[in-house]
Amino acid sequence: MSEGFVEGLMAALGGDAVLVGDAIGPDYCIDETLKARPVVPAVVVLPSTTAEVAAVVQVAAEFAVAVTARGAGTGLSGACIPLLGGMVVSFERMSALLEIDDAGHVAIVQPGVTLAQLDAETAKYGLVYPVFPGTNAASLGGNVATNAGGMRAVKYGVTRHQVLGVEAVTGTGEIIRTGGRFVKNTSGYDLTQLIIGSEGTLALVTEATLRLHPRLQHSASILAPFASIDAVAAVIPRVVASGVQPMILEYIDRSTMKGLLRMNDLTLGVPAEIEAATEAYLVVVLEGRTEDRLEHDVGDVATQLADAGAHDVYVLPPGQGADLLAARESAFWMVKAAGADDVIDMVVPRNRIPEYLSRVQQLTSEHGSRVFGCGHAGDGNIHFSVYEPDADRRSKLLSAIFEMGMSMGGAISGEHGIGRTKKRYYQALEDPAKLALQRRIKAAFDPAGILNPGCIFD
Repeated sequence: MSEGFVEGLMAALGGDAVLVGDAIGPDYCIDETLKARPVVPAVVVLPSTTAEVAAVVQVAAEFAVAVTARGAGTGLSGACIPLLGGMVVSFERMSALLEIDDAGHVAIVQPGVTLAQLDAETAKYGLVYPVFPGTNAASLGGNVATNAGGMRAVKYGVTRHQVLGVEAVTGTGEIIRTGGRFVKNTSGYDLTQLIIGSEGTLALVTEATLRLHPRLQHSASILAPFASIDAVAAVIPRVVASGVQPMILEYIDRSTMKGLLRMNDLTLGVPAEIEAATEAYLVVVLEGRTEDRLEHDVGDVATQLADAGAHDVYVLPPGQGADLLAARESAFWMVKAAGADDVIDMVVPRNRIPEYLSRVQQLTSEHGSRVFGCGHAGDGNIHFSVYEPDADRRSKLLSAIFEMGMSMGGAISGEHGIGRTKKRYYQALEDPAKLALQRRIKAAFDPAGILNPGCIFD
């Protein structure tokens, strides 16, 4: 690391905001990706303003040093793991919730704000930011960078549907503002949407303008056990098409449900004979403005599930429903503790879910591996934990699953991003013309190629 580079950073930020050597703690070196190896960067910077972010990027461009942005480090694709000899830009000092516009249903936040902070503040106004990707410790900057989703995406969509505009720093150190407090815009290219989900390869987001929604006060959780995964998959399009707009529509296979209940010390009150005959569960959460409207919708969905062959339909007490959802959100930690070797989050068209689930099980059997699943079935985003310690066999299995899913009109990642872990599959299976265009777009934003090199592309 050039001495002039570190001096340039200190001149821009001050000595207490530039960490080198033993001052770089282990949290800056890794995210939550399974089997990931930590990488110690040469330097970590802690900017407090957008101008400081621009200044450190300009210094990095001058010295050709790789720049990796970091929020809370909760990602699952290795996108915020730094490069050896590179620089981490940590947004921990840019964690201000700048404004809640309750009349306009807008929040303006810095990238270090966590979902927990934002949720607590919006609740005071009867509003909600509806993206909950599994941990409230996640930062908004990381959510924007990865286009985070979560269980509520079936009703509210993912991060890109909630971001109205951003302030960002490009690879040249230029500060740009895109979008605004409006919901309609046909003025030129939509740079906001280009930056969302770009995993820190196009620009570093320093501020985001977010769409908020009314926080509905009434909700109900429904649990339906089915004899087969196919039966669960078949009923999902029916529930979505019924017009009740479920907030959550989750598929959990039998093995995963058993593990979640055991790990969280929960019981659901499902009779033993029904548990024994159940291969998969469907969890449906509805919300409404009034109890009467909610009760009507619950009855409608319960009838649909029963008609589709559910062994029974259980409307869970509020506390039990909340506990089950919290357990579902902890599924990643369960499979991590169980020694899973990978997690895949492919998304396919909803009407192809039955075929996709069946083909995954077939491919897993052919490759002699083990795969268990749960996921956001309402939007076709199924999460599978893969237990295959042999790296070569695991790679072949994942390639087969991704190729099969893409042939159905799906995409390799519906939520976690490509990052470093899935880029070889993405580059091998995606349309070469599309990849070439994406590389040209990156070159326009980041001509020196310093922003998160090795993420998405080699």
